[in-house]
Amino acid sequence: MLKQTLYTLLIALILPIASFSQNTSKIAPKREFRGVWVATVANIDWPSKPGLSVDRQKQELIGLLEQHKANGMNAIMLQVRPAADAFYAKSREPWSQWLMGKQGLAPAPGYDPLEFAIKEAHFRGMELHAWFNPYRATNSANAVLDEGHMFKKRPDLFFTYAGKKQFDPGLPEVREYIVQVILDVVKGYDVDGIHFDDYFYPYPVSGQKINDANTFSKYPNGFTNLNDWRRNNVDLLIEQLDDSIHHYKKYVKFGISPFGIWRNRSEDVLGSATNGLSNYSELYADSRKWVKEGWVDYINPQVYFSFTRKAAQFDTLVNWWSNNAFGRHLYIGQAAYLMNQKMEAAWSLPNQIPDQVRYIRNNTRVQGSIYFSSKSFSTIARAAGDSLKNDLYKYPSLPPQMPWLDDIIPNPPLQFVADAMNDGVHLKWLKPLRAKDGETASGYVIYRFEEGEKIEVLNPKHILRISFEEFTSFIDTDVEKGKRYNYLVTALDRLKNESEPSGPVGVQVREISSPEK
Repeated sequence: MLKQTLYTLLIALILPIASFSQNTSKIAPKREFRGVWVATVANIDWPSKPGLSVDRQKQELIGLLEQHKANGMNAIMLQVRPAADAFYAKSREPWSQWLMGKQGLAPAPGYDPLEFAIKEAHFRGMELHAWFNPYRATNSANAVLDEGHMFKKRPDLFFTYAGKKQFDPGLPEVREYIVQVILDVVKGYDVDGIHFDDYFYPYPVSGQKINDANTFSKYPNGFTNLNDWRRNNVDLLIEQLDDSIHHYKKYVKFGISPFGIWRNRSEDVLGSATNGLSNYSELYADSRKWVKEGWVDYINPQVYFSFTRKAAQFDTLVNWWSNNAFGRHLYIGQAAYLMNQKMEAAWSLPNQIPDQVRYIRNNTRVQGSIYFSSKSFSTIARAAGDSLKNDLYKYPSLPPQMPWLDDIIPNPPLQFVADAMNDGVHLKWLKPLRAKDGETASGYVIYRFEEGEKIEVLNPKHILRISFEEFTSFIDTDVEKGKRYNYLVTALDRLKNESEPSGPVGVQVREISSPEK
């Protein structure tokens, strides 16, 4: 804990509490987390319906990745385990019903949705975070379960709440099982992150009771208060996952997206000036503690409120979380799905989401946003998507660095050359030598400058391409004949630390003469 405490103090000294300069909101930062949730439960975002052919599923996924890349996103939070089931082949749990229409029914041989999604996201310079629901086992009271579902094999590990099956978080065996399920993905796939949303103990339903008295009696862990015991059960899972994930792959980020309110000030002097459902009391999720203890690499509170929501204002919660980030990354969950909804007049204002982004950028302790959800940008939030694409996210962005996981930059690429050909400028280079931590390159950034422009890598408008793949060549086809360009290339490691550039290399684009007749 000493190392974590010193790091937190250092961050506090380096970063000002907030910068409210109007100029900062007009400059798109070179590093900013820009994520979008792709929900598979009930086919909310992808696939559009169960039972589609593999080709159709791939086409739909590529389509939404292309849309989000065009809007400026650099991360996808893909729901891979919605209800103790799987959207990936290397799983101890059955295939999800929302993939092929029946739980346990496999897609075509050789097709692994998660593997495909990772490859396509990385090709487009987007991280892929595998999104898990840790405790939910069924999404409805009448769910039809495959014989391979854990509830069929071990019903003693669950309780029923409002008709739905849920893993009992108080059972040590449950925690161990969930950790192993997640490690299957950490070990077996090239994911960039492991992501949880806000479902821990169930959201309160009137007249319902959590049936965990026997578990409390059997495994009290020194607690006499039921509520404190429940919170500790969740804490144990989070701490164990932090240790386990980083033991196997130090570069895999672990992040959680809790409900937007930790505690109200009326409940705790450390809480926010809000009046709403509390993570701490109702869901038994002590989200502030996870950040303070350094058990998560990022916290992503779902601040699904407008600037005018009296019970919980957007700016109030952003400020509170930024003062309780303890040196970890803070990404704000934004409600694209509420745009143009009639529940509150503020959501009919086209600038609600863009103004939220501007507000976030004016706070130097916030590193980005994640939007719920993917489909909204094709429907009710299209205008917000246009604002991102044409203004706020006009230029590409790299995910922010996480120095507590890795602060060693890679070496620059070698033997960088550029050749003007008839189909464009061909760029080639060799992988860099290994850095002190043994890494070479897991991706590259190509920069392009027109003649007379200052050659530097701080301004994102000069980024031509970002890829999180190990390719060592690129053809720039978007060039004007007769013009001169300068190019740079840098290497990225798995945590997006960036090398010094190779180059610049200048090249004159050819004028194509008419063929002789």
